[in-house]
Amino acid sequence: MLTQITEFATNHALLALAFAALLVLTVLNELKQVTQKFSKISPAGAVQLMNADEDNVLILDVREPSETAGGKIAKAVQIPVGNIQQRLSELEKHRGKQVIVYCKTGTRSGIACKALNKAGFDQVHNMTGGVMSWQEAHLPLVKK
Repeated sequence: MLTQITEFATNHALLALAFAALLVLTVLNELKQVTQKFSKISPAGAVQLMNADEDNVLILDVREPSETAGGKIAKAVQIPVGNIQQRLSELEKHRGKQVIVYCKTGTRSGIACKALNKAGFDQVHNMTGGVMSWQEAHLPLVKK
């Protein structure tokens, strides 16, 4: 069997190299998922968490102000992801609360979640799909 694998790899070097690269990338992605200190939460899960203990939940919108014209989740605090480090003091009073972080699609909120974890916030949730998945679930936004 090993000789057949070696022969295949020799005859199809490009395929064998592509397979090895995909394998390495998959392993690295899985390690990243295991070592991250924040959880992912769906819009439905976020609503459940908010309804269960409204006073113990901070909703953090990390979109830019220009992106919030279409609305934001009710009671969300808006701090653009690029300003999280400089504005951590504003979030200090929420330490110990569940923090639900969202952006437009869920990418920038992951960056914010990492920054919050690094700053000592330990109950951080990244809302998967961001405000787009919130809207797809027909959940309300408020315009301020």
